[in-house]
Amino acid sequence: MRVISGSAKGRPLKAVPGMGTRPTTDKVKEAVFSMIGPYFEGGFVLDLFAGTGGLSIEALSRGMEHAVLTDMDKKAIDTIRHNLQATGLTDRAEVFRNDAVKAVKALGKRDMQFDLVFLDPPYKLKLVSELLERLMEGELLADGARVVIEHDAEDRYEAAVGTLEWVRRTEYGDTAITIFRNRIGDITN
Repeated sequence: MRVISGSAKGRPLKAVPGMGTRPTTDKVKEAVFSMIGPYFEGGFVLDLFAGTGGLSIEALSRGMEHAVLTDMDKKAIDTIRHNLQATGLTDRAEVFRNDAVKAVKALGKRDMQFDLVFLDPPYKLKLVSELLERLMEGELLADGARVVIEHDAEDRYEAAVGTLEWVRRTEYGDTAITIFRNRIGDITN
């Protein structure tokens, strides 16, 4: 694994030790950023179930201003901190060891809004719909915010969830990417 593009291009990323984390492959990561970017002019990114931190680190490298990364696994948190340090992006990120639902609730109390959200929960957890609703209830999504969900290819999502409108779905073997956009703002991109 490595950073594909931007200010930290080519820097290697450490994997989380053990078999509990399924990192996003470079192929899928490159495809995701070609759909949502490829580059950004600022903005805030939230990475729930961050694992290695690879998606947020890629977003920071490509121009996002600030990232909040959460994961429950201590090994993942240690790996995220290592990867942020290795890419020189530590000062642009906050890392929390927390349950995703609790993290969303806590962030809502801070009046934070995000332009990009990554949801990549373990496939067996069926939390995505609940998290999407909580993100909207907590007003954590900026106008035009994109939500990128990495999930089992067998899972399907509605065309609209509250203010979120389905934009695109692609499959990569057993993995699928579904992208929503907060339709309150401009949805032409």
